[in-house]
Amino acid sequence: QVQLAESGGGLVQAGGSLRLSCAASGRTFNNYNMGWFRQAPGKERERVAAISWSGGSTYYGDSVKGRFTISISRDNAKNTVYLQMNSLKPEDTAVYYCAAGRYGLYGPFHYWGQGTQVTVSS
Repeated sequence: QVQLAESGGGLVQAGGSLRLSCAASGRTFNNYNMGWFRQAPGKERERVAAISWSGGSTYYGDSVKGRFTISISRDNAKNTVYLQMNSLKPEDTAVYYCAAGRYGLYGPFHYWGQGTQVTVSS
């Protein structure tokens, strides 16, 4: 089992920044690819970004691709994955979840955190 705990969400004005963190415990963190997902009210969950176990490969979902203000990273020594979000827009408002999986950047992801709310006001 892998336990995941997100933090860093909150209320921010449009154009502001947040860094989400996801701390992992349980099995060896650097055996897992990690992903960030989000779900806005009334919408399906969507993939935001993913990073390989080594940190050498990353993936960004279509909704954020091309926005150089969002980046995923990990620190295996701290068992933590991050999602840095700058220049936030109201459409980024959602619950953000981190997830862990063994089978590539596209999943499946078997372990999930409880989520952290991000609200971007206009």
